[in-house]
Amino acid sequence: MSGERVVTIIQSRVGSTRLPGKVLLPLGGRTVLERMLERVRSATRAGTVVVATTILPEDDQIARLCRDLKVLCFRGHPFDLLDRHIQTARSIGADHVVKVPSDCPLIDPDAIDLVVNYYLDHTVDLDYVSNLHPASYPDGNDVEIMSLAALEAAHAEATAQYEREHTTPFLWERPDRFRLGNVAWPTGRDCSLTHRYVLDYAEDYAVIRGVYETLSRTGPDFGCDAIVEFLDDLPVLAALNARYRGSGWYVPPREPSRGTVPLREGACPS
Repeated sequence: MSGERVVTIIQSRVGSTRLPGKVLLPLGGRTVLERMLERVRSATRAGTVVVATTILPEDDQIARLCRDLKVLCFRGHPFDLLDRHIQTARSIGADHVVKVPSDCPLIDPDAIDLVVNYYLDHTVDLDYVSNLHPASYPDGNDVEIMSLAALEAAHAEATAQYEREHTTPFLWERPDRFRLGNVAWPTGRDCSLTHRYVLDYAEDYAVIRGVYETLSRTGPDFGCDAIVEFLDDLPVLAALNARYRGSGWYVPPREPSRGTVPLREGACPS
């Protein structure tokens, strides 16, 4: 593994259909994207962090923000996120690619480190590792990592629209071809369907603001445990986006591959 490069790609755009401009909404005096970058960059194993946005003029503001923050930014296809990811990875010279969607502004840096470390410790045996198949973390902590070779294969062969739009289904739908691994939340709990702080709707934003404005008073490094405890203590706040818990974009193909697992809302494209 010596000398091999890990690159974390945060997919981000202004034109979200459900909550337009969500990554630029204010959160604790900065934008949602800035707060997320703080958390991702505090992970010890994230490697080089890159924001992958689109070539659309509306996303010039994301590129400007990245420039001001001195964060690497790659611009690519608006809707083919598989192409956007592979072009970003190639441009940076990645050997291993971490995928994190921009709708996870409260992502736990420890979740990133756990997934990446597990993958790096098993690169001889695994092509792809996530904390999604099956999910156990609270919704809003999506981390996937894969070899560049696996991502290249998906890019070359994936033809279905959802495979291009969501980047990784071509890999995790084919356990007979790609060697897959999963990291569970170390607490032993499964909060994937009971606690939601992924950012897709206005109600999600209200929850995320409530969490951040309170927990950040003692520092920005609060993790999953603190968020879950806070939401459990404030059921009125947690209930604001309860109707979206467990919602997802994924509809299995008519003849799904062995091992297919529905992916939740937290991994929707950005």
